[in-house]
Amino acid sequence: MTHLPDGRSDVTDLRERLAAAKCVLFDFDGPVCRLFAGVGAPAVAAAIAERLSGRLEHGALRPKGKAAGDPLALLLAAWKQGESKAVVKEAESTLTAQEIRAATSAHSTAYANSLILALSAAGFRLAVTTNNSPKAVAAYLRREGLDGCFGEHIHGRTADLALLKPHPHCLERALDSTGSSPAETLMIGDSPADWIAADAIGVSFLGYAPDGAKVAQLADAGVKDIVRSLEPLYDAVGSGLRAE
Repeated sequence: MTHLPDGRSDVTDLRERLAAAKCVLFDFDGPVCRLFAGVGAPAVAAAIAERLSGRLEHGALRPKGKAAGDPLALLLAAWKQGESKAVVKEAESTLTAQEIRAATSAHSTAYANSLILALSAAGFRLAVTTNNSPKAVAAYLRREGLDGCFGEHIHGRTADLALLKPHPHCLERALDSTGSSPAETLMIGDSPADWIAADAIGVSFLGYAPDGAKVAQLADAGVKDIVRSLEPLYDAVGSGLRAE
């Protein structure tokens, strides 16, 4: 894919990528919206840690580096350090409640709504494949009037945390629910875990990276096709492209 100096990508290349697809999978937090933009991820992480205070059997939850303020990282820390099923279940239910709350103030990613509506109108099958709660995704899509574009095709976190991306479980569920093959599917994601999951089952992948740090993160993971904005994708669909 051609990367232009100003961070845009060649619309012709993107049009060819979309023309080869009949189904588009979206990661949620990033490509569709910034879920915790209105409430702040660190505040949500702190609320989860406070809720679990005194319940932990194996010490404090200490995700390293940037993950320290990541609510999902806290949940995974509880699971990976061997906390009881009851504690992990409580952490997950608390995170789900916080995600649903955050969906009321989440910020739409630029051009995401327009792109989703355009893809739906052009006949593409759409699904969400995410590590977030499907209840939060559904709440956000209803708020934005996008629920009709996805229908029942929202595949998110389950009780089995081992199936979170980079495991391809949610992508496999999306392919099954939409009746799509990997060869006719494109995923738009913003993390190495998205890329690993898509690559594991042969789904084409387009990285979304709105800043230099995200670009570097994806490139270091081996992602070759990266866009800094969803605008050129929207332009590509707007040029008359339809799912065949």
